Amino acid sequence: MKRKKYLFEVCANSVESCLEAQVGGADRVELCAGIPEGGTTPSYGEIVTARQLLKQTKLHVIIRPRGGDFLYSEVEQEIMLRDVEMARRCGADGVVIGCLTAQGDVDLQATRRLMEAAEGLPVTFHRAFDMCRNPHEALEQLIDLGCTRILTSGAQATAEAGIPLLRELQQKAQQRIILLAGCGVNERNIARIAAETGIGEFHFSARVTLESEMIYRNPTVSMGGMVRIEEYERQVTARERVKQTIAQLRP
Repeated sequence: MKRKKYLFEVCANSVESCLEAQVGGADRVELCAGIPEGGTTPSYGEIVTARQLLKQTKLHVIIRPRGGDFLYSEVEQEIMLRDVEMARRCGADGVVIGCLTAQGDVDLQATRRLMEAAEGLPVTFHRAFDMCRNPHEALEQLIDLGCTRILTSGAQATAEAGIPLLRELQQKAQQRIILLAGCGVNERNIARIAAETGIGEFHFSARVTLESEMIYRNPTVSMGGMVRIEEYERQVTARERVKQTIAQLRP
C-alpha cells in the first residue's frame, strides 16, 4: 500500500522563524506579521530577506492589511492588490488571502481581483473561511474561483475541535481543492487529525518563548499602552518542535 504524502506549512512570524522552519524540514512557510491579531502583511524587508535565505522551503505571504474582521473597504482592497503585486515581484511562491461580505459569504469580486493580481501564483484562502456563514457553500465558491487551497480549523477554535467538519469538507472536496488543516495543530494531535479527516496538509507554528536579552528594563513603561504585552519575551518557531511535529506523520 502506497504511503500517503503529507505536506507541512509553518506559520512564521519572522525571518528567524522561517529559517528555523526550514532547518526543521517544513515544506512551506506562511510569513506573517501581527500574529496576536491573527496575522497581517509582513514588511517588504521581511519578505525580501526571507526569499533570499529560504532555499529548500517555499515562501507564501499573507495579504491582510489589518486585524479584525475580513470585510474590507475599497481603499483596503487597493492596499491588498499592491501587496499581492509586491509579494509576487519579491519572488513569493504563493499568497494567502481572505475577503468576506457583510453577510458572511466569500467576497467573490474582491477575491477574484486579488487572484488576478497574483498572476498564476498559488492562492490560499485563509481562516476567513472559518468565519463564513455556510462553509459548504464557501467551499464550492472557492473551487469555482480556482483557489489552490483553504486554510481551515473546521470552523472551530482549533483544528482538533473541528475534526467533524474537516472530515466532511475533505470528502466533499474530492481533490478539487486542497484543505490545509490549521490552528492548534502540534506534535500531540497532528496524527489524530490526519487519521480522522484524511487531510494531507497541515499548518502549525511550533513556537517557543524566548526571554529578552535586555539587561536594563523600565517597569513603568509599556509599548502596548492599556493592552498587556510581554515586552521582554518573544515567540519564535523552534526547529526541534517542527521536526517533532513532522515526525508524527513522516517517520
